[in-house]
Amino acid sequence: MSAPLENLENQLELFVENVRQVKIIVSDFQPQGQGVLNQKINSIVQGLQEIDKLKTQVTEVHVPLEVFEYIDEGRNPQLYTKDCMEKALNKNEQVKGKIDSYRKFRAHLLEELSQVFPNETMKYRTARGDDVNRIQ
Repeated sequence: MSAPLENLENQLELFVENVRQVKIIVSDFQPQGQGVLNQKINSIVQGLQEIDKLKTQVTEVHVPLEVFEYIDEGRNPQLYTKDCMEKALNKNEQVKGKIDSYRKFRAHLLEELSQVFPNETMKYRTARGDDVNRIQ
């Protein structure tokens, strides 16, 4: 990961941690904790300012829209890559099955054609450079 992305990631993690701490302080608010709450709110504001400064360093990041759909659906966006790989593997298996089917069909077709048109089939196979003694 490049330095600008690492800086942004660190700032975001710090921001999330500060928000979590504010949540804890507010959920059990005591008047004597007002100073700590003010400090945390100021650190959140400073964190947002830092994140805003880093946006100019991180310009060439492309996120597929499907990742945002995962987030909107409450799913882990890290599963997006896994799901893409699974879809690619499934598609690969389908294509491999089709290729195998076409190969079997071609072999069967050549076999049938060689029985009906032996001379023409021999010329075809010779022109293609196929092993004449082998049926594929």
